[in-house]
Amino acid sequence: RQRFRSLNLRMEPVEAQEDPLKECERLTLKRDFPKPLDMLKEGKFLHIQAPMVRYSKLPFRILCARWGADLTYTPMIVAFDFLRNREARLAEFTTNAFDRPMIVQFAAKKAEHLAIATEYVSKYCEGIDINCGCPQKWVMQEGYGSALLTKPELVADMIKQIKNRTDIPLSIKIRILPDLRLTVDLAQRAEHLGVSWVTVHGRTPSMRSTLPCNFEAVKTVKDSLSIPVMGNGNCFKPADVEEWKEKTGVNGIMAARGLLQNPAIFAGFDHTPVECISEFVDIAMRTSLNPKLFHQHLLMMLYNTHSKVEKRGFNALKSVPAILDFLEKRGFPFTHVDLNDPVPDLVKQRKKLLFDVSSPI
Repeated sequence: RQRFRSLNLRMEPVEAQEDPLKECERLTLKRDFPKPLDMLKEGKFLHIQAPMVRYSKLPFRILCARWGADLTYTPMIVAFDFLRNREARLAEFTTNAFDRPMIVQFAAKKAEHLAIATEYVSKYCEGIDINCGCPQKWVMQEGYGSALLTKPELVADMIKQIKNRTDIPLSIKIRILPDLRLTVDLAQRAEHLGVSWVTVHGRTPSMRSTLPCNFEAVKTVKDSLSIPVMGNGNCFKPADVEEWKEKTGVNGIMAARGLLQNPAIFAGFDHTPVECISEFVDIAMRTSLNPKLFHQHLLMMLYNTHSKVEKRGFNALKSVPAILDFLEKRGFPFTHVDLNDPVPDLVKQRKKLLFDVSSPI
């Protein structure tokens, strides 16, 4: 614990302010980083950390970007709450100079709310995404997420209003509908109105997450568009990335639950390296991550390495000091991350082994 108290905490989060987000000015655009559209124009296959309610907050985004993600997403932010409630802005949108490139995802049921919310954050991200795919019951009952899949006129109005107010890249994230023609029509209309890419989750809103993705349906959507298409669903290991590429031809893959368990998937690791978990502990401490979230992230990252007894012991922990003590007693290698070096040493070593063809055979 003392180890973390003595760190030079230069990475404090920048909170969203009312006028709009002025405190972000001092950190915005001070670092060189690739832009999403530039990467796509260069033909790069994008590895993307998905928007995840609660989980894809600042420290996890920074970690994923360091371990192979080319693009990260905020959690879904409800545009109306973001506009009307300063506390919601403080809680939902936090960024800093190391949080790039990053996309802000909004949920909305009124185009005007969405467009105004977009103006608030447009200087501090690399794009805006409209959530048209979340299948959670409460989300759909409120008219957000997958409820928009059957409201193409509303989605079109949202796109138009955002495009009229900002020039930031805009995307939509959708799911496939039982009538695939309706999905294709929605995606084509979004393309015609100027979205930069479409992300397609390979399941319908009613399908369980345990069911396989419909690669053929995603490929149909991909083949119907001239803009980039990203795939989403069932990405838990590096081999899954290759399967998506081969079976759909998408321009990138987005992972959610897989990255929660192993944030190093996109760096080519089948299992979470201890170095990755160590980095998360350091980054989380330095960005004041909510203790409950800190615990939940580590539960998932350590799940496959803990015995049943260790799982029970870790699950029962109630505080950050208790978590750190638990790790320290088991010889956990705490570290201090140099965030000015965006690629961890272990990732560099792996890339050298994979791509250094100059060594003699």
